[in-house]
Amino acid sequence: MILETSHKNKGISLLINDVVGKPFSFIKIIKMKGCSSKRMIIEDSSPNLKAYQNRANDPTYANIELRPLGILIRIIKGLSNFTWVIPYYQLVIYKSNNSHIYSQGRFIRFRADKNFEGNKDFFQKLMDQKEKYEAKFGYLNFK
Repeated sequence: MILETSHKNKGISLLINDVVGKPFSFIKIIKMKGCSSKRMIIEDSSPNLKAYQNRANDPTYANIELRPLGILIRIIKGLSNFTWVIPYYQLVIYKSNNSHIYSQGRFIRFRADKNFEGNKDFFQKLMDQKEKYEAKFGYLNFK
């Protein structure tokens, strides 16, 4: 689900908290050594996400925020902000030269540049959080 979050809206905040959980506490963020990525440039995206990107040659920036039950990808388009809410059970990450995030029939590919290189530790944290989520809730074995 993609929400327009340029302005603070209590209803949208409650919806995001219901889907991916409330933000981590200040103490937890310090223990995790941060829960947000540096901004990255979106190199490519699925056709149904093109409307949320800048036109022409202007780069579109995004960053990722960890939550207990999922992630938020905040896309900055000019003066507007959009948030793609992804629960961990819908999240798929492919790593090659750059990183691809798939969910809900959409994908984003981030440009492999110095900002992306600085986020390698963050992507490891993201994978650790997803692993903890899957270990906690797991998958049902129908045997």
